[in-house]
Amino acid sequence: MVVVDGASNVSQLGEVDDLDEEPGEVIESAPPLCVGQERELNNSGLKKRLLHKGIGWETPDFGDEVTVHYVGTLLDGGTFDSTRDRNEPSTFTLGRGEVVDGLDQGIVTMTQEEIALFTVPPHLGYGEAGRQGVPPNSVVQFQVQLISWITVVDVCRDGGIIKKILEKGNRNVQPGDLDELLVKYKVKLVDDTIVAQTPEEGIEFYMKDGQFCPAMPKAIKTMKSGEKVKLIVQPQCMLPSILIINMLYHSFRSYASLILLVIWRFLLQWLGKEQSACIVMIIADGFGDVGRDAENEFPLIPPSSVLIIDLELVSFKPVIDVTGDSKVFKKILVEGANTIAANEGATVTVRYTAKLEDGTIFEKKGFDGENPLQFITDEDQAVATMTKGERSIVTIHPEYGYGSIEVKQDISIVPPSSIIIYEVEMLDFVKEKAPWEMSDQEKIETAGRKKEEGNLLFKSGKYQRARKKYDKAADYVNECGIFGDGDHKVVKTLQVSCWLNGAACCLKLNNFRGAIKLCSKVLDIEFHNVKALYRRAQAYMKTADLDLAQLDIKKALEADPQNREVKLMQKNLKQLQGESNKRDAKLYSNMFAPMRNDTAVATKKLKVEKAEDKKGDAEVVATEMEKIAVSSDSGMAVDSC
Repeated sequence: MVVVDGASNVSQLGEVDDLDEEPGEVIESAPPLCVGQERELNNSGLKKRLLHKGIGWETPDFGDEVTVHYVGTLLDGGTFDSTRDRNEPSTFTLGRGEVVDGLDQGIVTMTQEEIALFTVPPHLGYGEAGRQGVPPNSVVQFQVQLISWITVVDVCRDGGIIKKILEKGNRNVQPGDLDELLVKYKVKLVDDTIVAQTPEEGIEFYMKDGQFCPAMPKAIKTMKSGEKVKLIVQPQCMLPSILIINMLYHSFRSYASLILLVIWRFLLQWLGKEQSACIVMIIADGFGDVGRDAENEFPLIPPSSVLIIDLELVSFKPVIDVTGDSKVFKKILVEGANTIAANEGATVTVRYTAKLEDGTIFEKKGFDGENPLQFITDEDQAVATMTKGERSIVTIHPEYGYGSIEVKQDISIVPPSSIIIYEVEMLDFVKEKAPWEMSDQEKIETAGRKKEEGNLLFKSGKYQRARKKYDKAADYVNECGIFGDGDHKVVKTLQVSCWLNGAACCLKLNNFRGAIKLCSKVLDIEFHNVKALYRRAQAYMKTADLDLAQLDIKKALEADPQNREVKLMQKNLKQLQGESNKRDAKLYSNMFAPMRNDTAVATKKLKVEKAEDKKGDAEVVATEMEKIAVSSDSGMAVDSC
């Protein structure tokens, strides 16, 4: 082993990073070495001569565990160390000072099975101290064959979970929090006692549910399908007050006690005693100071045990939250032939089996000689995310299914508030044309259709989805498009209608800035559009911009003096302004009143009055705007033009 004498083990890694590098001298930017060619590495004095080309292009990195054969010689040819003579390769970790720095820096430039001769200057070798067989300040040479290496990853970058990659995965995709995993593992203590093991076929679970210990899902998130690793898991990283938890846990030895502790923590936080809340905080990768009782045929895990886990990610099934609110999930069973998915508006052909959670089938399409189902997708439908040939399970919450009513289907009845499950296969699809692929007439027709779809969603209270439809419709007839003279009026009408309806959605969603932006777009092309002025004034009142609201109301009444909704809004605005003026007058009178002797009391009173005034302002605005909103729902709701 090419060990480094303690006196001469002065790492040069930091210095190498700081060296000034001349153009063309950086090894990454230089052309590959040819056999027999020699080059200095990074102006460090370390020279590399290639003797035999390796396999592939990948090289190890600092922290990786390499296995090499080497022969160390002096410049006169005398050998001072050789794994060849011992007939046993050497394994060590790069960058840990286990070998001289010159070897570390040279090996990271090698590919698998490559053989190279490194000429190592004294400051990267054995320095002034030398070693047995190596005089002080000697230049030495190492002929190195890189047999293999294991990539080592510090998963959490705190030394808690070290991952050694034994076999690389076969796909460049890693699982996510929602995915369903199939893994195999064997867990041992440092004395090789097996404390947990999966069946031969492995075990399935969802990433979010975890498995065995906290380190398992943390490591799996960094793995690829088919990857095999060895994990070294430290017991835990915990806060100083962990002793109280240990006493309670060992007193009860049950998960129920830990649940009670978690409840206690949140109770303490609710009471404001954040320091006390730390008592029940644990950040553990293994089983910490509490260990684990014996389970099934496996022995107990003693407290503060380091775990060695042989882990294989056999496969995983991606799970997608289709709607973003955890109410429609798609789990991919069989991936499609390519990565091109159907999109909103695509005409899809599918076959499926629909069932309840208990397995009762209530509908089938496309089986037993029956024609498959063909339809046009919507943005929130799971099939819009599927590729051709994909087979998936789609789980649907009642809100996106049949709701709270009982539905009679072909085969069975769907009870009220049922979660329904579809196993769907995408047979084929034709994507909807993109705007740039359409004629002017097609763009106008598509925009009109999507606007009507938005109207239906708005009337059913689905304002977020409706807004997306209006935005999509407006995109088809945006100002960047080139339309004929005869189409300009129709396009303008569609744009205005979509922006106004989008603003109505924003008001319902309390997105007042969004409403102001959309109404302003309308007013840029129709200066006296009453609906735009009315809705923007509503938004300004919600944001307490009363002067701007007054300007919009004034313009709206100039355009339509008899508009009842605008007049009501004006009346409510005057009331709000009056209340605001009274509070301002009171505030300023207090500010300039004769100073009292007890200035501390006066200051405190003023602060209380300010807080009460702000609270009153918000309450009055909210109350008045609710009245306006009720009126506007009947008079100025969605534009159906």
